Amino acid sequence: MSENEKVLELFTKRYNCAQAVFATCGPCEGFTEEMCLAVAGPFGGGMGCMGETCGAVTGAFMALGVRCGQGMVTNPIEAAGPIYKRVNELAEAFKARHGSLLCRELTGCDMRTPEGKKQFKDRGLHDTLCPKFLLTAVELLKEQR
Repeated sequence: MSENEKVLELFTKRYNCAQAVFATCGPCEGFTEEMCLAVAGPFGGGMGCMGETCGAVTGAFMALGVRCGQGMVTNPIEAAGPIYKRVNELAEAFKARHGSLLCRELTGCDMRTPEGKKQFKDRGLHDTLCPKFLLTAVELLKEQR
């Protein structure tokens, strides 16, 4: 199964956007899919449904951390620059494609309110808009390899 197929399958199973991206692209270096799903759980809906940074993006940041951030453990001062550079490049590329990093701006819904959650559901954004963000995050991670 390709990464694109897997991220969409996980999202269809109702894992959130951060979980779907991190569980697709994060398992390595001792991280299992289950660990990725648990760690990324709180980041859906723009970090706990606060509408902040898109969960697909935060899931991608976590994947970058497990793939490229080992130096942050052994030598964080020297490792910070290179990993932050990758994070910034991924964020800027995502923003260039979609206009924002913020879930509430990307969806036009304030997930902190019952009205915003209803609007998100009624407009079918989970199934129509969010998969585009997932695929972009996976693609940008592939470019980071």
